[in-house]
Amino acid sequence: MTDSYRGVFGAIPYAIRTTESWTMRLYGVIGALTAGLIATVVTLALVVWMAETAEVQSGTFLFSRSLYVIAGFVAVAPLLAPLLFVARRHRRGDPVKPGYDRNLAYGGFAFLASLYLGMVISAPAELRDPTESVVVSALYALPQPVGVVPPLAAAFFVFWTHYRLRLPAEAAGAGDADEQPSTGGAAER
Repeated sequence: MTDSYRGVFGAIPYAIRTTESWTMRLYGVIGALTAGLIATVVTLALVVWMAETAEVQSGTFLFSRSLYVIAGFVAVAPLLAPLLFVARRHRRGDPVKPGYDRNLAYGGFAFLASLYLGMVISAPAELRDPTESVVVSALYALPQPVGVVPPLAAAFFVFWTHYRLRLPAEAAGAGDADEQPSTGGAAER
């Protein structure tokens, strides 16, 4: 029986356990904890928001609650994607180019940094502290809707890295499976 996992919660420790990249192991711990924190905050905020708007009829509030859940998923999915890609690669033995695990970890860390940048850019005016930093002042000067650009770009980078570093099946000898026809259960004994 092969060492495997069951679902997302099993894939995270599996990826950390099977990778040879210390960068991916570090990202596995930090990314999983951050994803758990974001999921907890989104869940608790949604519960509070639902309690505050329980007496309101459906319509706009119901729609905005749904968007809130989707926004939480959009923040968590790219955080977990590098771990899920690495777990899948190791479980299936997929051929990849050298540095696959490490580069996906870099993409995950870039996504974490982009979430911070997005929060700084989209912070409401009453929550912005006066600062001497030129960089933070420049981020505050950007229009708030631009705050979605860094996370979207970093999420694209994670998925692009995955597709760029994996090898096509035919390059890895996928034709070998076709050359060995199945003989019922006799060959498997």
